[in-house]
Amino acid sequence: MSEKYTDLKGEVWSYFQDMQHIFLATAERNQPRVRPVTLVHFNDRFWVTTGTNNAKIKQIRKNKNIEFCLLLTTGEHTGYIRGAGEAIIVQDKETIELLANNTPFFKDFWVDADDPNYTLLEIIIENVEYLKPGEFKAENLSV
Repeated sequence: MSEKYTDLKGEVWSYFQDMQHIFLATAERNQPRVRPVTLVHFNDRFWVTTGTNNAKIKQIRKNKNIEFCLLLTTGEHTGYIRGAGEAIIVQDKETIELLANNTPFFKDFWVDADDPNYTLLEIIIENVEYLKPGEFKAENLSV
């Protein structure tokens, strides 16, 4: 792994906070579907908590490929991080409970980790396109 790759990945990862709003894209047949969600960065992994009966869960069950976009702002300059990969519906009860207990807004939507309307997604990032705020050329990296 080159030093440039390591530096670039570190720069990209430095933008991820514990929680941030992203735009998540799934597919319904051949139509992309995009919606805002909260991306949780916990234990060096990425998660989305969502309702079990939401359209995105139905779409992910048929096609686990996703892409997201995190908008970046530095002063008056903007950029973005686009992450492409897979959304995995988590089945492990211990992980489901761990995230329920470590997501501050969890109780605003669900009773507890056993709530049948709570589904946890792990977002596995495979590729990133990064446009540094104020620049005009995006960098690509495989994760």
